[in-house]
Amino acid sequence: MRLTNAPVSERIIQFGEGGFLRGFADWMIQKMTDAGIFEGKVVVVQPIENGTCDLLTAQNCKYTHILRGDEGVETSVIDVISRCVKPYDDFESYLALADIPSMRFIISNTTESGIVFNDTDTPKRAPYISFPAKLTLLLKRRYDRGLGGFILLPCELIDRNGDNLKKCVLQYAHLWSYPEDFKEWIEKENVFCNTLVDRINTGYPKDEVIELGYEDKMINTSEFFHLWVIETDFDLERELPFSRAGLNVIITKDKLEDYRTRKVRILNGAHTSLTPYALLSGFDTVKSCMDNKVMREHIRKCVFDEIIPTLDLPREELWEYAEQVFVRFSNPYIKHHLSSIALNSVDKFKVRVLPSILEYRRRFNTLPGTLIFAFAKLIDLYRTDMTNDTAEVTDFMKTASVRDILGRIDYWGEDLSFMHAEVMKYVTE
Repeated sequence: MRLTNAPVSERIIQFGEGGFLRGFADWMIQKMTDAGIFEGKVVVVQPIENGTCDLLTAQNCKYTHILRGDEGVETSVIDVISRCVKPYDDFESYLALADIPSMRFIISNTTESGIVFNDTDTPKRAPYISFPAKLTLLLKRRYDRGLGGFILLPCELIDRNGDNLKKCVLQYAHLWSYPEDFKEWIEKENVFCNTLVDRINTGYPKDEVIELGYEDKMINTSEFFHLWVIETDFDLERELPFSRAGLNVIITKDKLEDYRTRKVRILNGAHTSLTPYALLSGFDTVKSCMDNKVMREHIRKCVFDEIIPTLDLPREELWEYAEQVFVRFSNPYIKHHLSSIALNSVDKFKVRVLPSILEYRRRFNTLPGTLIFAFAKLIDLYRTDMTNDTAEVTDFMKTASVRDILGRIDYWGEDLSFMHAEVMKYVTE
């Protein structure tokens, strides 16, 4: 509980006003604030020219967030955002955020394509420059003011997002001939964390009427599950006490890749192992599969019997995560269509499922039967008109023999002909 009526300082710059950050990072900040263990307001920066900051500002940057699932419904009002800044309207107001001594954290979610370096960016083109370029200008302003650096928590869904963001900033510092002292300040005074985020955010409920007793044009909805894995050597918990608020945040020095692998193999791998078989069997959503005994048993065998044994995190931790995944799959408020998951299934299978098959073979000297069955159903699916892939992949998979499909090194990264006899047991001829 706060012991003073003094205004709460602005401590967090947030690039992105979309539903994900508002239902993930801001929701967590609200939890810590409500627990009386964190004080600090968020300033939202609209990273693109057209966004929803005007709607947010119109309701004093407050909005309702609703968690929904088999666990029930939980409604809360989020009021940790102090204001919005729109660089495309007033770039100086954006840069002035660097002048606020209390600013300590930078959170971002500018989509997977947001963390890029563009050698045509120049300070004179601001604000029409990339997110890392805008960030570099903000950091330079901070450096020029003689203030301390930031802790950066990018949430973009790319591998090693913090490392890549830092790399881009240093590239701009070099491109724009900034002094070596500034580059050293970037390295020594700022903490670029690599992160992994996981929460299904279902956004504004456009097709529903939710009675709140007041108008809210920025209602946000999500599942209950949330996970934020943050890789850093810095004692982040001291400044952002996530665990004391009961939040599912894992701060690790070197295990981020293990958690990323867990998510890709179990959650995404389950989707991809299920989808071809389910589509061929007439199902349309993940939830409909979880309500069916045959489909549910198929995917549980994939995950618990064949995927988890190939992973290196503690078994109890993997089982707990997998059980959480199945609760999420059964969420009645989430309509996850199998046709969407089926997009570019060959590439997805290569990344999400094939590594489990190969690792299972390496560890146990045999092939995992249920995952091989899923592979066969993938081939069967591509022989129908239900796929959504490139023309080259679709045309080849539809007419090629199983042996030729397994031999496509450019598809799978290696020749899979050794699987031919096992896959043929399940392919529909």
